Amino acid sequence: MTKPLTSHRPLLAVTLKLCALFLFTSMSALVKALSDEFPPGQLVFFRSLFAIPVIILWLIARGELSKGFVVKKPMGHFWRGVLGTSAMGLTFTGLSLLPLPEVTAIGYATPIFTLILAAVMLGERIRLIRIGAVALGLLGVLIMIWPRLGTTEMEVAATIGAVCVLGATLARAFVQIHIRQLVKVDHPAAIVFYFSMTATLLSALTAFWGWTMPTWNQALIMVMMGLIGGVAQILVTSSYRFGQASMLAPYDYATMLFAIVIGYVWFDELPTLAILIGAALVIAGNVVVIWREHQLGLERGKARSVTDPKA
Repeated sequence: MTKPLTSHRPLLAVTLKLCALFLFTSMSALVKALSDEFPPGQLVFFRSLFAIPVIILWLIARGELSKGFVVKKPMGHFWRGVLGTSAMGLTFTGLSLLPLPEVTAIGYATPIFTLILAAVMLGERIRLIRIGAVALGLLGVLIMIWPRLGTTEMEVAATIGAVCVLGATLARAFVQIHIRQLVKVDHPAAIVFYFSMTATLLSALTAFWGWTMPTWNQALIMVMMGLIGGVAQILVTSSYRFGQASMLAPYDYATMLFAIVIGYVWFDELPTLAILIGAALVIAGNVVVIWREHQLGLERGKARSVTDPKA
């Protein structure tokens, strides 16, 4: 009998997830610190390139390196790369124009958009409870971006930043839908590896629009961005080996606490009342979705226990 690849160790799962979220937030802070001097495409390039060695070492340690190279739908990985790279570039642009907590809060809308896209593209049924959750989440998004709509120079810059982050959120929702289809034919190791490769190649093309030569210290920070992003990706992936997704999902909102602390200490930023109210509504909508998915999972489990023969 082969040893199972997963086990239920909730404390370890939560620890890994929180560490990953802290690293992702720290990486975003590094991006923000460099965003005034470097174009988003250049930052995406370094973020993606230096995550590749970390991912390769991780795949070797898991004995999955060969699986990371084999794909059955190469164009599927290409489009996953296009969507993911677009989302990263838009997020990095938003970080240059908006406070870190605000970018974090708007990003919470991804599950709401994913639910909408799942209904439109995959034909998934959305009943009254989840419709209410979507409405609550969209109201929260509207409250967050409404104060950013204006005509002065500063307001226009903030509006562009909000639109970019909202666009990144929608792109990530498309990524989630795309990955649902991709994992049916290709191994998750291949999805992780080829995304980093595709993002590196696509972002390298932005050099034609002009990159800035970094100092040694700035180059070191860019390398750290990639290494931290790669380690964070591994930690968050590993967390799901030891705990269920429904259990770990609420911990995503710890990023708001991390963003508030880092934003205040590093950039002297604090979230506005509109951001706090809007984020609370989006989080509430997401929690309802998580709860409903958990309930449906229990119902499906009961149905399988009746219909699936065990011998």
